[in-house]
Amino acid sequence: MKINAFADVSLRAVMVLSSAPDGILLTTQAVADAVGTPYNHVSKAMVRLRELGLIDVERGRLGGSRLNAAGRQATVGQLLRQLDSRQDPAECQSPNGDCPLLTECALRHAMKKAREAFYRELDSVVISTLPHARQMTPVFQTIGLRPQFQHAAVPPAGPAVATY
Repeated sequence: MKINAFADVSLRAVMVLSSAPDGILLTTQAVADAVGTPYNHVSKAMVRLRELGLIDVERGRLGGSRLNAAGRQATVGQLLRQLDSRQDPAECQSPNGDCPLLTECALRHAMKKAREAFYRELDSVVISTLPHARQMTPVFQTIGLRPQFQHAAVPPAGPAVATY
């Protein structure tokens, strides 16, 4: 199943915010740079994430956004359900009007069940556990930060070197 572009940007924004160091607020521009998406798209995603109660925003010159406790517990399935703007997964609309089979269509019902099964499968995946050091370190280097990981981080490649 394919998710829409808005849900994709929103998921990536939550992943970036979940890896930000404690106490660091990220501007929308920093998040946009980190996920490689235009500012306008990320800005709309950040507004929606705030409306959903997943991020806290501080305004002003030193302001920015951070993931709050609800955002740290949010799952992929929960977020996708809230961001899915498609009313009809089978797209039973055409430029010429509704499909003539629309009133008793078993396909629409089957597609809705399949979409819910897709979300249910993702209900156990907590978004904030998805980012890992190998993925986020180069991303954060581009915006001048070091990522922080609350779960088991991926060990760096190569032998460990002790410094004294």
